[in-house]
Amino acid sequence: MLYRNACSRVCSILLSMLLCTSASSQENTIKLIDLLKAVNANSPALKSDSASLRIRQMQESAVRGNRLPNLKLNYQVDAGTNNNLPGGFFANGLVPTNSRVRNEGNSSTVLGDLGVASFDWEFYNFGKFAAEQTAAHTEFELEESRVARSKYDIQAYTITYYLQLLRLNDLLAIQSLNIDRNSEIRKSIQSLAKSGIIAGVDTSIAEAELSKSRLNHLELSNQFRQVQLLLAAISGLSPDNIRPDSAFTGKVLNYYKADLLFSGDSITHPTIQFYQSAYANNLAKEELIRKSYNPKLSLQAAIWGRGSSVSAMDEFRALSKGIGFERANYLVGVGMTYNIFDQRRKKLQMNVQKAATNLSAKQLSEQQQMLSLSTRQIETELEISRQRLTEIPHQLEAAQAAYRQKLSLYKNGLTNIVDLNAAVSILYRAETDFTNANYNYCKALLQKAVNENQIDALLNILN
Repeated sequence: MLYRNACSRVCSILLSMLLCTSASSQENTIKLIDLLKAVNANSPALKSDSASLRIRQMQESAVRGNRLPNLKLNYQVDAGTNNNLPGGFFANGLVPTNSRVRNEGNSSTVLGDLGVASFDWEFYNFGKFAAEQTAAHTEFELEESRVARSKYDIQAYTITYYLQLLRLNDLLAIQSLNIDRNSEIRKSIQSLAKSGIIAGVDTSIAEAELSKSRLNHLELSNQFRQVQLLLAAISGLSPDNIRPDSAFTGKVLNYYKADLLFSGDSITHPTIQFYQSAYANNLAKEELIRKSYNPKLSLQAAIWGRGSSVSAMDEFRALSKGIGFERANYLVGVGMTYNIFDQRRKKLQMNVQKAATNLSAKQLSEQQQMLSLSTRQIETELEISRQRLTEIPHQLEAAQAAYRQKLSLYKNGLTNIVDLNAAVSILYRAETDFTNANYNYCKALLQKAVNENQIDALLNILN
């Protein structure tokens, strides 16, 4: 309750100070939810991720084609000699097959044709097809979870820089107030110097302080523009149209009141989901290796026709007789193939894959521990930020009172310009300290939402 009362008091003080400088800039502000929609629609990284996900989808569909049979058609016309002797040999695809052996050599040219239609279907392989499909699906799920993590990271990135814009916007408003204060002091000094009440050198000191304030404003403006450009690059919006909604931080603080808190959901956190998918994918690859070396049952069939210029009576006829099928045959069979030495190959590949699976399991455990550690660190940061925001109102009220007193004393010639400038600096530091403390608290709250997978819930409340 003390923290809420203190924040309300300070917020009302700052609201009155920033009202004039912020009113004009709120006309063209963009809400965070709208900025995130633009990022999701236009981010170059998300577009490339979508394309890579589509590739995985097509690869998964392509794996289904492994179940299809092979049907090959071949037709050839050949000319050459037919002069063979008995004896076995390994053809190696170079020596044509022929079953006829002659008593005497004959080097006459023979012309023949051959047409073949062959069918080969591996219809059962003891689970390899299912393992291939599962592995392909886990590849798609892994890519899908990687895309989801990338989208989540970009959302967190956008929220962080949107909050940074809010901080810089507030600091610019405070700096404008500081410029106004220094301008007021310069006018007062000029009047007092003309009246001979104070030395003219005070005018130069006031001019230097005013110039310093303007330079600080320029630097803050540059930082603000740089963040606008970063957000414009990932959202596709014009940088000039990316101006933060000043009500956002107040909504964030209200969201984290006791009755609006949501329980964390680290199990379905996109980062954890990604490493879980990687682990599942490696397990699927292990299963695929086991199934890949199982026996294979195949259905094979062929039909072919043949013609030759050599007759059935071994007569060498005119070459024109070699065109056109004279004989036809067919063959159908079921066969099994198994390589005994595949067991050694399977063992070697399984050793490699199990090492990869073990690595993915350790990476998953590491990410879970890092997420848990980050959450504990953020809880500590939140507690310190609450204490800062409880103390800062005292600093700000004291700085405002000191400034008013020093300004009054200076106008009456009871203090010097050095003391007045010191009071201005203390007030400026108190105002910026409050802005930075508020920013750090909101940043920690948002990081807590990111760690606990509550971004969507947060945005629904803040919309």
